Amino acid sequence: MKLKTTALLITSLLVLAGCDQAEKSAQQLMGKAAESAKQAIDDTHKAAEQALSDATGSSKKESSEKDAEKSESSSQEI
Repeated sequence: MKLKTTALLITSLLVLAGCDQAEKSAQQLMGKAAESAKQAIDDTHKAAEQALSDATGSSKKESSEKDAEKSESSSQEI
């Protein structure tokens, strides 16, 4: 009887230890997943800012070039 009780207790402890290990592994995976998601969001944000900067920068460049052409043609008329 004592042997069965001891075996049951040891088995229970092993199961609990296994559950603790599984929980730790799950927490590590969740941490890694959260970090990956944060990195993806940061990368997307940077790409969006760059695209916006390129879009507004190129339209400003075009406006500047058109203004420069107008200035040149105006000075040539004088």
